[in-house]
Amino acid sequence: MLKILIAEDDFASRKFLSRFLSEYGECDIVVDGMETIDAYMLSLKENKPYDLICLDIMMPKVDGVKVLKAIRDLETQRGLEAEKCAKIIMVTALGETDLVKSAFEYGCDAYASKPIDTKKFVEVMEKLKLI
Repeated sequence: MLKILIAEDDFASRKFLSRFLSEYGECDIVVDGMETIDAYMLSLKENKPYDLICLDIMMPKVDGVKVLKAIRDLETQRGLEAEKCAKIIMVTALGETDLVKSAFEYGCDAYASKPIDTKKFVEVMEKLKLI
């Protein structure tokens, strides 16, 4: 079973992702960038890091790209090997191509556009060797 963090401020998207991903693992849900960083740090402290983080690009307090950068910086500081790092899939609304580009520069593993195509999402999870 995967340990999954869903970071999404939109209720409907959050509920959908949670329902869809719960068959692959245990899902924790956060609603803004600060909560995402807190949940991630707690998972490291408990020595139970996330396997997959679904990160919405546009979130209150701290946007998804900044959260992504913070997570990758924490992984580097802790000297985590690449295969031990969380797989991060950015979730985007249409027209956020510049943000997606910077997300890849900061080390996201993939992105999914809303509305989420579950078949494509599963293919991405397979490609990332999560399932």
